[in-house]
Amino acid sequence: MRQQQFEQRHAALWQQLEATVTHLEQGAPAPAPMPIAAFPEAYRRLCHHLALARQRGYSLALVAQLNSLVLRGHRQLYQHRPALLPRLRRLLTADFPRAVRAQWRWHLASTAAFGLAMLFTWVLVAMQPDMAYSVLGESMTLSLESMYGDASFRSGRDSQDDVMMFGYYIYNNISIAFRSFAGGLAFGIGALVVMIFNGGFFGAAAAHINNVGATEPFFTFVVAHGAPELTAIVLAGGAGLQLGMAVLAPGPYRRLDALRHAAVRALPVVYGVFLMLLLAAFIEAFWSPRDLPAAVKYSVGAACWALLAAYLLLTGRDGARR
Repeated sequence: MRQQQFEQRHAALWQQLEATVTHLEQGAPAPAPMPIAAFPEAYRRLCHHLALARQRGYSLALVAQLNSLVLRGHRQLYQHRPALLPRLRRLLTADFPRAVRAQWRWHLASTAAFGLAMLFTWVLVAMQPDMAYSVLGESMTLSLESMYGDASFRSGRDSQDDVMMFGYYIYNNISIAFRSFAGGLAFGIGALVVMIFNGGFFGAAAAHINNVGATEPFFTFVVAHGAPELTAIVLAGGAGLQLGMAVLAPGPYRRLDALRHAAVRALPVVYGVFLMLLLAAFIEAFWSPRDLPAAVKYSVGAACWALLAAYLLLTGRDGARR
């Protein structure tokens, strides 16, 4: 049977099923387009149609359409929502690190944009110190000097200040990650811009702090929370680049379908990024400002970087083999 005849014969059922699934997803109180009692049999026929489309080599667009409808119908027919803790455990022990490794090319590109921008501004400000005012702005440059050049910054905060800063860090970090991810919709350019801007800002700030002789206060402050924070930001950028490529080169799919598939693949990374940023905000608010010996701060920072690398590279591999 030709594909056109196949579609004409079964299109009415597919349209009715899609309307019913949409009705169930929205939880609308009105009667569904299809009697609920007839839904299982119609779903079984839909699965058969999908198998036929694959076997006969029909177009990828039709197969993708039927496959999407099958998945949506399956979620409504076999609704099961596991408790939050098991889902969170699966995300942390399997889905997130596996997704990071599977999408490593996008994250590598994001890291390269961040790292090259950081290196460029670091060298620029190190060689021409006055350029810090052009890159960072005068007010931010003076703020950094007073923040890390003043010993009271490291010892003058109390527990109430820590809680307030915790909330601020959550807002600031997650807003950066969201801009990185959502910026990918602009053909990936937005994600690259966020990576370049933040990498350039960090490089210029570090170089200026080094120029004014406040290297130790700065790096002992950022070394621990920088592990989850900077890693999460570049991972968000990689997820955004993946969205941008789906828009630029959708392949055999419509752009909207390709974007939907890319977003589904990137979701475990996005969830993991938000959790990492919560951890980074906690460390930055309650550990980083502590006035402790530099050796202790650097040791804890090195441990944070090593543990994070081991987590992303090794976690979930046994389950993947099974």
